[in-house]
Amino acid sequence: ILCVADQCHGLRELALNYHLLSDELLLALSSEKHVRLEHLRIDVVSENPGQTHFHTIQKSSWDAFIKHSPKVNLVMYFFLYEEEFDPFFRYEIPATHLYFGRSVSKDVLGRVGMTCPRLVELVVCANGLRPLDEELIRIAERCKNLSAIGLGECEVSCSAFVEFVKMCGGRLSQLSIMEEVLIPDQKYSLEQIHWEVSKHLG
Repeated sequence: ILCVADQCHGLRELALNYHLLSDELLLALSSEKHVRLEHLRIDVVSENPGQTHFHTIQKSSWDAFIKHSPKVNLVMYFFLYEEEFDPFFRYEIPATHLYFGRSVSKDVLGRVGMTCPRLVELVVCANGLRPLDEELIRIAERCKNLSAIGLGECEVSCSAFVEFVKMCGGRLSQLSIMEEVLIPDQKYSLEQIHWEVSKHLG
């Protein structure tokens, strides 16, 4: 892969497993002679819970990569178990598209809001039974480019969801959420939320 990065100067798209990603490879893709990458897809997959060790990519390597290819789409698919997320989202990374294919904790989603300012699309398959109110609001506040979100088996209070849509409504092009996700509260019932959300989405 390093050889491809060094020699194939027309390379625009690269997809690989996270185990193959390294600081050395990111720096090779960031060298002056390499063209600007347009699309980098990384699959972070765990087959055996507790037995897979995930390394950490240095912030300086991500910084060099994004400086060289500032418009790149960095797409990351996560298929991890909750205890395996520890090496990820500990500092700012240039991810634009995040897909969580298994359950992901409140803590990890909170870290996403703090460390992924370039985020364009977020899809959460499942979260469990703890409402994601604060995490969604933080993502709305800090991820100014967010235009698409999908929430699967999660929980969000109606008030927090309306607040999220108020903050992001003007830039959202895709919003996918099941009614079962929304928890009625003192401010909004499920009947009231439809009109309110539609109003802010335009």
